[in-house]
Parts: sequence; structure tokens; C-alpha cells
Amino acid sequence: MMIKTICFKDLKLFFSDKKSVIITFLLPIVLITLFAFAFGGISSENSNSKKTPLLVSDLDQTVASKALLVSLKKIKGLSIIEMPIDQAENSIRKGKKLAVLIIKNGFEVATTKGEPVPLELKYDRSREIEIGMLQALLMQSLMRDLSKKNISTNIDKFIAKEFGGLPDNVKSDIKQKVSKNDLTSDNNVIDFKLTAISKPTQKQTNIGLIQAVSGTAIMMLLFSIAEIGGGLLDEKEGGTLKRLLYAPIKPKTILFGKMSAALIIAILQLIVMLCFAYLTFGLPIFDNLLPLIVLIIAIAFAIASFGMLLVSVAKTRKQLSGLSSMLILTMSAIGGSMIPLFAMPAIMQKIAIISVNYWGIQGFYDIFARGLSFVEILPRIVVLLGIGLLFTFIAMRMFQKNLFKLI
Repeated sequence: MMIKTICFKDLKLFFSDKKSVIITFLLPIVLITLFAFAFGGISSENSNSKKTPLLVSDLDQTVASKALLVSLKKIKGLSIIEMPIDQAENSIRKGKKLAVLIIKNGFEVATTKGEPVPLELKYDRSREIEIGMLQALLMQSLMRDLSKKNISTNIDKFIAKEFGGLPDNVKSDIKQKVSKNDLTSDNNVIDFKLTAISKPTQKQTNIGLIQAVSGTAIMMLLFSIAEIGGGLLDEKEGGTLKRLLYAPIKPKTILFGKMSAALIIAILQLIVMLCFAYLTFGLPIFDNLLPLIVLIIAIAFAIASFGMLLVSVAKTRKQLSGLSSMLILTMSAIGGSMIPLFAMPAIMQKIAIISVNYWGIQGFYDIFARGLSFVEILPRIVVLLGIGLLFTFIAMRMFQKNLFKLI
């Protein structure tokens, strides 16, 4: 009888806490849905319909180069965007686009003479894994189309040299037979150059290291700040917060005091993690120091304000634990901490911008992989500061509404 009573009592307490119930049952559903989207498991049609945007700069501007553009646009996995070379390189250097295919001067002459055609693919070095897949897709199509032209040109040259005095109808028959046997084909039909766009003085840092350090550092910082913010709920339960309210201290002062402590701890935690990566793995944290310092402060501010927002919404430690786990795991998954962005469907890559993780990770890529200056990474810093200000504003409004009335 006592077991039954205790069981019903605990069930009643559990289901009376609506936020805990929602978090308990909603968290696994959200994560299942999220990872299904992230790994392209919604439908095979959606996963196959994703196209890789490829910039193309035609420096040759001939009939042959324009014919190649038409051929490229027929490739199902590519979305071709024509763009001047300077504009394309600048877009790639800032991480806005993946790569540009440059059709160099002399393309048509090379196809006419049956020589290797001059092409170059310049790409964002921070996305080397993606470029491997793009290169395979691109080369397969280029080899198929250009090989046909190369073989046809070589056959014409071969017949003109060996059977120049024969009638045209005889030459045509010979050409058909030679084409079937592929006697004059040359596998080296493309003079293909692959170039990573980066500053000449920039050290070539391993991309996997940047992803591991930035993704893990930001995700763990989110968990740490949520736990630190929980100290405010401990003070409420211990009566300390009530004594502070009786003193001549404004609610905003209490919140900003807690947030300042969280901000300092967040900055220190990021510095420690980056120094560890420098000492252990050689991450070049001193090569672009000023932008890195400002980025660390911006990330720490956004995450510290996020922690205060969680504490302002949650009423108990139990609610804080469930709510923080759900939001942090979700933000980390869609923002690139748990799954690299390139592995996600296009729709997930667009949704990623709502996550603090996304802006922080891309900021680290800008510094360590792309070597961008302070001015060039300023837009990401402004977004992070904006996120922090928004979270702080909401936290101040929710602080008195949801926390103080319970004291």
C-alpha cells in the first residue's frame, strides 16, 4: 500500500510540473527529428536534390568556352553561377562561396589543336572535404565531354596526315573505324590546376583541428555557463536571493552582476581551451591575435547572456537542466558543433544561422583557415554581440516576471 502511495505521489509531482513534462518527452522527439534532417533521412528525393553552387569565370570568352558552360549547367549536382574572377575570388576568400572554375585564355585554341585544355579550380581552403566531392563530380563530366572533343580533333589530324589524298567519303569511313577503336585518344585532355585561396603568409592549419576545437569549445562553454547560471536558482532556494531583495539593490544589478561573472569565466574558459590546442596541436592562435581576442569576447558575451536567459526562464534546477540540455544540443547540432555544416542538407545549412555555435565556429574558420582581418570578420562579431544584447534584454524582462514572484 505504501509503495502505491509513494508511486502515485511522485507521479503527481512529476506531471504537475508542466515544463519538466514537456522537456522530458519533447527533447528526444526534437533530437530524433533534428538528426533525421541533418543526415538527410527525411526522403531520398530531398537528399538527392541538393545542388552544389559553383562559380564560373570565363576568361576565354569563345564559342568553345560558352559551349562548356552549357555542358556544365546540365550536370544535375551543380548550380552554375557566372561571375567575374575578382568578385568570385573575393567571395570565396570570405567564405561566402565554395569554389570558382576558371576557364583560362587559350581554351578554344587548345580544343582546336587537341591539346590539354587550361582550367583552374580555386576554392575555400576551410571546406577541403567538400571540394573533394565537387572535384570528383566536376572531373567526371569534364573528362567525358572534353575527351570526345580531344579524340575527334586528334582523329581529324591523324586522317589528314596519313590519308590526306583520299576522297572525303573514304575519309569518313576511316574516321568511323578509328573512332570505334579510339586509336588516337589521349587521356591527358585537361591541364587542371587546383588552388586553395588563402593569404600567402598564412600557415596551413589542419581543417579537422579547427572544426574539432571550435565546435567542441563552444558547445562545452554553453553547458558550463548554463551550470554557472544555475547558481542563481540555488541562491533562491537557499534564501540568499530573498535577502538581496530586501537590501537596496535593483533586480537589474543582481542580474548584471551574475552575468559579469559568467562573462569572465566564459572568456577564461575559451582562452584555456585555445591555449591547450596551441600547445598540444599547434593551433596558430598568435598569428591573427586582435581579431581572435575580439571574437572570444563576442562569443563569451553571447553565451553568457544565453545562460542568464535560461536561468530567467527556468524556475527550478530540474527545469534548468532539461531546458538547457534540449536547447544546447539542438543549437550545437544545427550550428555545426556536432555535425559539420557541409554534411547537412541545404535547408539545415540555412537554419544554422539561428545558432550561436554557427557564428562562433565560422568566426574561428575566418581567422584560422581564411586568415581574414579584423574588419573582414567584423560582421560575424556584430551578429554575436547582437545576439547577446537580445538575450540580455529578454532575460531582464523575464527575470522579475518568472523568478521574483516565486520568492
